[in-house]
Amino acid sequence: MHLAEALGDLRSLLGGRASAAMAQREQHSRGESYHAPGLPDIVCFPQSTEEVGGVLKIAARYGLPVIPFGAGTSVEGQVNAIRGGITVDMREMNRVLRVSPDDMDATVQAGVTRKQLNKALENTGLAFFIDPGADATIGGMTATRASGTTAIRYGTMSANVLALTVVLADGRVTATGTRARKSSAGYDLTHLFVGSEGTLGVITEVTLRLHPLPEAVSAAVCAFGTVEDAVRTAIEAIQLGLPVARIEFLDDRQVDAVNRYSKTSLPLLPMLFFEFHGASAHEVDDQAAMLRSLADEHGGRDFQWAREVSEREVLWKARHDAYFATLALRPGASVWTTDVCVPISRLAECISETRRDMEGAPFPATMVGHVGDGNFHVLYAIDVRDAGEMAAADRLTERMVLRALEMGGTCTGEHGIGSGKMKYLRVEAGAALEAMRAVKRAFDPENRMNPGKIVVMDGE
Repeated sequence: MHLAEALGDLRSLLGGRASAAMAQREQHSRGESYHAPGLPDIVCFPQSTEEVGGVLKIAARYGLPVIPFGAGTSVEGQVNAIRGGITVDMREMNRVLRVSPDDMDATVQAGVTRKQLNKALENTGLAFFIDPGADATIGGMTATRASGTTAIRYGTMSANVLALTVVLADGRVTATGTRARKSSAGYDLTHLFVGSEGTLGVITEVTLRLHPLPEAVSAAVCAFGTVEDAVRTAIEAIQLGLPVARIEFLDDRQVDAVNRYSKTSLPLLPMLFFEFHGASAHEVDDQAAMLRSLADEHGGRDFQWAREVSEREVLWKARHDAYFATLALRPGASVWTTDVCVPISRLAECISETRRDMEGAPFPATMVGHVGDGNFHVLYAIDVRDAGEMAAADRLTERMVLRALEMGGTCTGEHGIGSGKMKYLRVEAGAALEAMRAVKRAFDPENRMNPGKIVVMDGE
């Protein structure tokens, strides 16, 4: 593959920001997942769209695969260089290019993280609310169509991306969309690239919709006697139109793990975490009172308020620590985490049946969920060297995914496909999979853009 020549050309373009050092290659061989690492041959750190274009032209010249890399927080093998090639680390493209308070939008380079963006938005009265938990890059969140805890009120990345700058497989730069809030001009290329996981091109700039900061915010946590009671409370809150900003579910095993890891003292019961955003403290209090009344009808107990910023931060840090709390249950283990999303009318049933399956797991298993939109996750703390445990985790995942599909749901609500969920996408998409292949061929005829992810192409 002429790697030495390719590295020489890349160093002429980038200098020391092109590396074949083993330490760099190993660091970029995986994300936060159980999937086997995939070692890239070269790692590049471009600082502009033009440099990304140059990298991709060199990759095309030598026939090398290209794997975009953000914060490395993906969980379905999206960043693993399973065919080698060039990993393009976007984290030096980390400038907030423009903020328009009047238009409530911003344009950022792909390596900007969500926390960095919100820091830049201080004193504007605006915020970027998409919160997948990890401090992911905006480019990575766009590429995986991320969402998270606030999607119930503010939508997913699909609803918050207005336009993109993308470098295609041959190095050409293209712009998709405009800053207008709506358009009916031609194919919606912007949202074709949202969720494409680096298989169609490298996203270098993102124009985002921003939201006003609420005047008042409060949070609460409530325990329930059963999983079903907790989930039904969340479902009825949505059906009644209560304008909650977040509704998060933790099963009792996850609560126990969080208590141990985050030094909290939550009741060892299934729990819901809520957050309310409003124009006034009175509005927020009214929302919370209605939700508390609904929780009481389903046996809710130990309702606790968190009105101060510091209290809310402690509460949501405990929720966001779920991954690491599960990992800490078994030192030396890895976390196999996966998700599904179902219509909310089937959510309680899907969660209950999945929980029953988890009872016999030969490893610690926990559950969390963005239950306001029908999305939940399971986390298994497994020994990836144990073939029996890996097979058991695969069986549990398959039962959960096929159950969700039978209920009219999807194999992933926010983790994406990567390499880990390709077999389930075949079941979910059916004949539409060939249309996806046609799109891939049109943008990447040589199958060099993050190959082996989302769809299997000819000759693979």
